[in-house]
Amino acid sequence: MSKYFIIAGEASGDLHGAALIEQLKHRDPQAQCTGLGGDRMEAAGCLLHQHIRKMAFMGFAAVLKNLGQIRRNFRIAEEALLTDRPDVLILIDYPSFNLQMAAFCRKHLPQTKIYYYIPPKVWAWKRRRIHRIARLCDEVLGIFPFEPAFYARYGYRCTYVGNPTAEEILQRSDLTAQRSGSAAVLQATPVIAILPGSRPTEISNCLGRMLEAARQYPEYKRVVCAAPGIEDTFYAPYLQEDETLTRDTYTAVQQAKAAIVNSGTATLETALLGCPQVAVYHLALSWAIALIRWARPLLFTIPYFTLVNIIAGKLVIRECIANEFTVANVTRELDRLLHDEEYTKNMLASYEHIRSLLGTRPAAERAAEIITSTPIAKPGHTA
Repeated sequence: MSKYFIIAGEASGDLHGAALIEQLKHRDPQAQCTGLGGDRMEAAGCLLHQHIRKMAFMGFAAVLKNLGQIRRNFRIAEEALLTDRPDVLILIDYPSFNLQMAAFCRKHLPQTKIYYYIPPKVWAWKRRRIHRIARLCDEVLGIFPFEPAFYARYGYRCTYVGNPTAEEILQRSDLTAQRSGSAAVLQATPVIAILPGSRPTEISNCLGRMLEAARQYPEYKRVVCAAPGIEDTFYAPYLQEDETLTRDTYTAVQQAKAAIVNSGTATLETALLGCPQVAVYHLALSWAIALIRWARPLLFTIPYFTLVNIIAGKLVIRECIANEFTVANVTRELDRLLHDEEYTKNMLASYEHIRSLLGTRPAAERAAEIITSTPIAKPGHTA
């Protein structure tokens, strides 16, 4: 029986962790899974030492306010590792916490294999972390096809295992095939989908401007896609009577003629669902970036912000970021998406290329295959 200790600190990590646990147990029926995660990981058979509701703190203010809890989380994880003494430690995103836990494990449990599944986006920022990741982890399992080449430039190895977002969209291929059919297009009025983000601060900073731009086209129905865990009442102050709130994001995007999307995984989901889009993102320091034009190459290590453009390696969708996130800019781009057929045709062709780059292999299945096929060193033995 192999013992796996899995750490996920956010809802998305909990989702990917659950899928991985299911695949680990499929390949290793006697597997014992413990760790830090959420309801999905627990339902998949993981004994939790701490729940993500006490871990998912985003932003400087939230981190500062919860420093005591964060310290307790480190102590809980360290004590659990020493008690469970796992054969394998699996880290899922959540870099600041997970890298510290990797260092602790490497020092106190040197025979434990360490895998980073869904590693930090070092290709976007904090590039120096790549050296620490490579030093601490036995293997890095990436979910973007360009990551192996990026790691190779530094002399390190990363294995592309597939993309969970592409996998999930593929599972809905029956709906995608019906995108232009009567079964999918239920709205009598054409739709503009609005995806304002997954966190309250994102929504409050972006939704007003997104809606104001969409309202320039009253002939389109405006459908706002709600995030899991955010109550309907949070959105209510922003919405007019003729605007709809939905929790079926995929169907709304599939029905839409165009979408306004807060930058993040949602831009990739929108692309894989085949909907033309414009990406937006609010930055509190946008005034500084506007005034100091040389700041961008110092702050960021890639020319694009959205996954769609990063994966394609070119500008596929317009990015209205920071000082460029204005109602006027979003409205102009929305006008192109709604009325310039050649423009959207080229965008959709680029989406197809992105699909081919991501492939169809289930990420969790491939990751579990790699993890379970590696010999595990037991006390008194060498791998």
